[in-house]
Amino acid sequence: MNKISFHSADRTFYFNEKKKLKQWIIDYFNSEKKQLDSLSYIFCSDDYLLNINRQFLQHDYYTDIITFDLSETKDSVTGEVYISLDRVKDNAQQLQIPFKKELLRVMIHGVLHLCGYKDKSPFQQKQMRAKENEQLIKFNFNVPRVTLKS
Repeated sequence: MNKISFHSADRTFYFNEKKKLKQWIIDYFNSEKKQLDSLSYIFCSDDYLLNINRQFLQHDYYTDIITFDLSETKDSVTGEVYISLDRVKDNAQQLQIPFKKELLRVMIHGVLHLCGYKDKSPFQQKQMRAKENEQLIKFNFNVPRVTLKS
């Protein structure tokens, strides 16, 4: 089915190159030998994601991303990826990198989780970061142009 969608929760958010990003996602799932059924990205604020973090994960802190694997079978992947644009913006400023690059890294991070990669241990975190960087390079650092409105 390969349905990939982008939504705004409480932040208005637009970017171009959706077609390129969707193709990258499909290609990545194929390279991992995973069948993608559907994937929804939901862009939101820190407070919106904090509420989700509290309600579903019992965590009381801000985060840039929460990924939910909603797959009903092991044969295909259905997922929702919530991304705090506030946190991505702050992280990009702290890292002194473009917002667009950090946003793409976080979007890749969600895909990696849905493909089975974890980031709980230091080794897993290192592996996850290496995979993110590898995919940023494959995406040619030509990250989507974005407009963020508060």
